[in-house]
Amino acid sequence: MTEPKKLKVTFAPGCFDQFEGTQEELDAFIKEIEQAVASGELLEESQELSDEDWEDLPDDVKMQIADSLEDYHDAEQRRSKLN
Repeated sequence: MTEPKKLKVTFAPGCFDQFEGTQEELDAFIKEIEQAVASGELLEESQELSDEDWEDLPDDVKMQIADSLEDYHDAEQRRSKLN
């Protein structure tokens, strides 16, 4: 049986620009996210967005998600060409 692929956390430049807190709080938040990914907790606790949930998101958030998915897809295509 193949072991699941490990996820890598990458934070986009400026993604925490709106964070209101101390540097120590930000560092702790980032560590918490990284630990949740490493332990599998992030995926276990994740929920798929319904169409209604998506429609309720602000347009700028929808654009950020769409851009991130496009960037991810482009990176996957580049990696597949290398193999």
